[in-house]
Amino acid sequence: MTAPVRVGVVGFGLRASLARTVVDSGLGDVTAVLDPSERGRHDARSALGGSVRLAESLDELLASGVEAVMVLSPDDTHHDVAVAALEAGLPVFCEKPLATSIADCDDVLATAHRTLTRLYVGHNMRHMPVVRQLRDVITSGRIGRVRSVWCRHFVGHGGDFYFRDWHADRRHSTGLLLQKGAHDLDVIHWLSGGYTRRTSAMGRLAVYGEIDARREPGGARMTDWHDPTGWPPTALTGLNPTVDVEDLSLMTMELDNGVLASYAQCHFTPDYWRSYTVIGDAGRVENLGDGPGGRIAVWDHRHPSWARPDDETEIGGTPEGHGGADAVMVAEFLRFVRTGEPTETSPVAAREAVAAGVVATESLRGDGSTRVVPELDPDLVAYFDAGQA
Repeated sequence: MTAPVRVGVVGFGLRASLARTVVDSGLGDVTAVLDPSERGRHDARSALGGSVRLAESLDELLASGVEAVMVLSPDDTHHDVAVAALEAGLPVFCEKPLATSIADCDDVLATAHRTLTRLYVGHNMRHMPVVRQLRDVITSGRIGRVRSVWCRHFVGHGGDFYFRDWHADRRHSTGLLLQKGAHDLDVIHWLSGGYTRRTSAMGRLAVYGEIDARREPGGARMTDWHDPTGWPPTALTGLNPTVDVEDLSLMTMELDNGVLASYAQCHFTPDYWRSYTVIGDAGRVENLGDGPGGRIAVWDHRHPSWARPDDETEIGGTPEGHGGADAVMVAEFLRFVRTGEPTETSPVAAREAVAAGVVATESLRGDGSTRVVPELDPDLVAYFDAGQA
């Protein structure tokens, strides 16, 4: 690395911490921010100092001398902002999900390919200690060849985080199998070594659709109204005016390498964590807790009934920034901008997570039947798998 990368940030809201992480890394400086809200502009000035440029338009930000753009705005804006930045020849960090439709994902990838401009997608869970430790067990061969992956996502803060703002409106999020599930679908694919080609799903709006206590949209964010003492979920108030995404979803997948997987997501559980179980033909591994102090448990001997794990290791990391993953991810992006070095994240994988979530949502809202996930253009796969060289 030579001089710090000059970064322009679009959207200074829920993921604004990533902009601060750019500065803290020592590898970049945030020199311009675009956010239409007064609160976003105020927060940017407070966090980044008086020298940061508060752009009035995307064109102004792109022409301000930045060397890369971070797209941290709401999900349904990702495509348009990312494409504009790529067309301007500026490397892009796009927060997950890459987009809210398969067509938009494919267009972003095609634009990056056509303009030969670097694209990075913020799937920070690939850097989370719990995921990396699970993968280390798998790649060591200890549980044999992966045959199945099960993920249960207990979204204990779901009502606070996803049903009081635009996330609850399918016009902006498509659905939570995509918006929230993109992380887990990417992890399932990464741990399995394949991508979903067929999927089916069932689900419903089981709890939050029955709550009439709604509010008008405003400038509040999920961190403002989060109340960890609020219980039960049926007592929640201040929901988004439109609530039409599912709060309970069950999804099955067949991957292109024969692995069978399942994903269950519930937004009204009392606890908040992810449970991954990976079953091979010589054992299984799962996480008990998903943050520092949790455990990675391995069973690789036969037992007559439930048994304590044959081996356990503690999950590492720090309490901040998704176990420290955010800092590692941002540093990886900034090095990628400068040097083009290989990355743990993958635009193709990001697209495949969206594609699986979109098609599963179509199944869920249809008759629950199995549907085919369309494949990405092989030329794009080859280009991104080669490191965008």
